[in-house]
Amino acid sequence: MTVSGPPARRVGIIDTVSIPATLAAVPQVVGPMTGGTGTTTRTARTVLDPVERRGQILAAAESAFARRGISRTTMSDVAREAGVTRGLVYHYFPEHAALVDAVLDRQVEEFVASVRAWDAARQVGEVDRALRDVVAIFRAHLRSTDPLRVDLHRVENAALNQRFVDRAVTAVVDCLQLTTVEAYAARHAIAITHVRETFLVLVHGLVALVRAQRDVPDEVLVAIARQVLRLDVVTDPPATEPARREES
Repeated sequence: MTVSGPPARRVGIIDTVSIPATLAAVPQVVGPMTGGTGTTTRTARTVLDPVERRGQILAAAESAFARRGISRTTMSDVAREAGVTRGLVYHYFPEHAALVDAVLDRQVEEFVASVRAWDAARQVGEVDRALRDVVAIFRAHLRSTDPLRVDLHRVENAALNQRFVDRAVTAVVDCLQLTTVEAYAARHAIAITHVRETFLVLVHGLVALVRAQRDVPDEVLVAIARQVLRLDVVTDPPATEPARREES
């Protein structure tokens, strides 16, 4: 009598724990897709560095948010856009709010990068030109027609937009303090106290003014900045007074 062995079984996901490391390193195969001819094709998933994968997911989220709107885009939408599984998206971003915040951080970094470029290009001593140029940068970002920025101004995103503005202003002020303010202080005595807080009030105020009165002239914004920062009160840094010799 012939004794047959146990029926062959298909290797499932749970069996991968016993696969040698050399085989486990092979790119994973993403689920079957049936082509028009009835044949089954499978696509290998590219293995990326975690930083690259995170960037890929963020880029996909930006694209999906711009096309569908932030509040109407699900984690599944982002996964499809990135060509990965929903579980992988959740691995990098445990919730929708975390993904949104990370996307907004990228937008903030673009704003800060433009301010850094402005600071590197400005000419020492040309205060008015520097102020006009930085005002132009602020206007460009506030008037952006990028679909994601436009979506932020929708009523349902009011709280999210305010959070974005707060983070952008704080990041810009921190950048200015490490670059422009220190460079200015090396040549002149700063005529204001509470420097960081003053800059926060100034930038928040300029943003609010431009959003409320979009046609406000640049000259008005430059004049406000001059007044708040007291740039007309320019003095040299106080020199160290030499110690007096005692009279004999």
